[in-house]
Amino acid sequence: MVRLGEDLNWWVDEISDDIHWDLDGLSIIDPRQMSYIVDLIEPLNDYGFETNLLEAAFFPFRIEKDLGQGRVHLRRAKESFLDTEEHLFALPNLIDEETGPYADFIDHITKLRVKLLNDTIDFEQKLTMDEIEEEIREEQNSNFIEGSAVHLFNEIINILEYVPAGYESDDEDDGKAHDIEEEVSDDLPEIDEKEEEELKKDESLRWEEDEDAEGEEETSLDDLDDDEEEEVEEDEELEDFDDDEEARPRSQKKG
Repeated sequence: MVRLGEDLNWWVDEISDDIHWDLDGLSIIDPRQMSYIVDLIEPLNDYGFETNLLEAAFFPFRIEKDLGQGRVHLRRAKESFLDTEEHLFALPNLIDEETGPYADFIDHITKLRVKLLNDTIDFEQKLTMDEIEEEIREEQNSNFIEGSAVHLFNEIINILEYVPAGYESDDEDDGKAHDIEEEVSDDLPEIDEKEEEELKKDESLRWEEDEDAEGEEETSLDDLDDDEEEEVEEDEELEDFDDDEEARPRSQKKG
């Protein structure tokens, strides 16, 4: 049995397992949070992320019944988090907190996060695991002093999104730029190829080119002296005369 807390995270209320679990502050990761974790892990695949550690670190659960008032009954599932589209809750395997599967998973993603940051950020000195662990531990201790339980989703996200103060990794910059491009492209209407060709042929859309051409003609006439300007005007009158002659119908020969 799990309940939705005031912090909008899910917490375990009751459990039917014979193994002793400390239910005081035992958190469980909901499907939305698990999907977000999987997305953040994807860049770590280039650094040798081991998927079996993710599968071993969490027990999958599916919703059996909605009990109302923010309480849900869950039942164990056999599906893999990475191979199914079913929305599964994830209970971290904390039977052995120091050397168990969840501890191995945390250690693994911390090492890979350090490698990724050292590759994407030009540090004066290489980042180490101790720096990340020390900073995260300080935050956990402050929460403990305040009497608030640390949800394990926050612990995982603090590692996968960790960036030292004053730095920002290149991959996060690229992601922000990509988001901005998508927002801009969403605001623009789509034009198919036929409409684009019709717009190109539309004379009313060429007023800028016509104005530029007229400006060039006016400039060129201004540069001519009086004699040359009279010759140009006579040539234009002759062209108009030729156009009138061509416009007249020709007489047909009689047979």
